[in-house]
Amino acid sequence: MQSAPMRGFLGFVAAAISVLTFHQGMWALLYALGPMARPPYPTNPIPPFGVPLIVDLCFWGGLYGIVFGLLRPRFTLPLWLCGLIMGIIAALVGMFIVAPIKGMPVAGGWHLMSFVISFLINGSWGLGVGLIFPLLRPRAPHPA
Repeated sequence: MQSAPMRGFLGFVAAAISVLTFHQGMWALLYALGPMARPPYPTNPIPPFGVPLIVDLCFWGGLYGIVFGLLRPRFTLPLWLCGLIMGIIAALVGMFIVAPIKGMPVAGGWHLMSFVISFLINGSWGLGVGLIFPLLRPRAPHPA
């Protein structure tokens, strides 16, 4: 059994990797299909520190990943499903809490496409966390 700090660290790493692969992969697909106006891997600076948006996304995704890693021993459902649920929760937090704090309309102005895009991108990110996290678990060496 891994220690809580190690699970938190691996959760952060899994979530950051998932942002760069699953999250941005879905973003790229939606951009190619038309619903996303901006291309994936955005580098526009984000206040207050001016870090590129993709770095900001990795950081915040990683914080969710820490929680995922810490809660891992309590999960009874498959990890991919727990990750998907976390992605849906992240989408809801983004639409109903983060957006108003940033002065943006609640729930994307209640446009259906805003919901669909948010659930697809964040849901695929969460799915990725659930798939990547167990791959990072240290394994016992095989006898030679």
